[in-house]
Amino acid sequence: MGAGGKKGSVNFADYMILIVLAALILFFGFYIEAFRSSVNLINILRQVSIVGIAAVGGTLVMLTGGIDLSAGAVIGMSGMLLARLLKAYPDAPDAAFPANAALVCVLVLVVCVLIGFLNAFFINQFKIPPLITTLGAMTALRGGVYLAADRGLPIFGFTFKRLGQGTVGPIPIPVIIMIVVFTAGWIFLNTTRFGRYVYGVGGNEEASRLSGINVKGIRYMVYSLAGLMSGLAGLVLVSRIHSAQPRAGTGYEMDIITAVVLGGVSITGGEGRISFVVVGVLIMGVLTNGLILINVNEYWQQVIKGLVLIAAVGFDRYIQYRRSLAAQQE
Repeated sequence: MGAGGKKGSVNFADYMILIVLAALILFFGFYIEAFRSSVNLINILRQVSIVGIAAVGGTLVMLTGGIDLSAGAVIGMSGMLLARLLKAYPDAPDAAFPANAALVCVLVLVVCVLIGFLNAFFINQFKIPPLITTLGAMTALRGGVYLAADRGLPIFGFTFKRLGQGTVGPIPIPVIIMIVVFTAGWIFLNTTRFGRYVYGVGGNEEASRLSGINVKGIRYMVYSLAGLMSGLAGLVLVSRIHSAQPRAGTGYEMDIITAVVLGGVSITGGEGRISFVVVGVLIMGVLTNGLILINVNEYWQQVIKGLVLIAAVGFDRYIQYRRSLAAQQE
């Protein structure tokens, strides 16, 4: 929802997002017995892990004042590319994690980083707005995914389960990956010069440039990392469902943006904390899970998610207006 400062104290908007999460949990937990089960709660964490991983990259991009609409398509593309490569170079059919899978995963992630780098290239060198650049990338990648699929059909018959279906004790591996990625994102943004530069570019790009910050370099970095995170999310997704679906990742870009904005990252950049993006991701997961349990159909779920995004952006703009008004009165 509202945007908190980079390292400032928790403000009203931050309290609001925590209240919203608590209210959703109490509401669904009170009315739906199945929601309260430990199995369902673990399932929520497993479900949000894919959006959560990609949301770290989305946070970096939005903190610089950009946006990445290609995230969902990169998720789908990485899964399809992985499936194609594993089908072309199969390993032992009973292996939980085939010997060649690590190399294939690295190759797929490198391709995803290059996609993010190309997004930044067109934004930096040709001054194409991020919205248009990443929308074009999304459309092109979606077409590429369908071309890579066999006549638009899913790809089965490869071995790659551990990453998406495995557990460490009671904790699913996707959840562990999400925690590691969020922790790395927090460290980058709060303890490194890179993090300060990201906030600086989003807060005032021209002032950052005049102070000697390589604005284009920062943009290359955040979009490349966004591609990496989306690619990793795609690998987790294809491992979880154990098939490469041409429509995989469709609509995820909206879930990612909604979670990031709900988490307090300003759509104009420069403000927000990744620690609250975790809360935004959980809100989206709890809401989706609860709506499914009360048998709300998919189309109404899309309507509700769209309204949540509008409400989150509207609240962010309201907070920005109030701050601007207060600054003028000082």
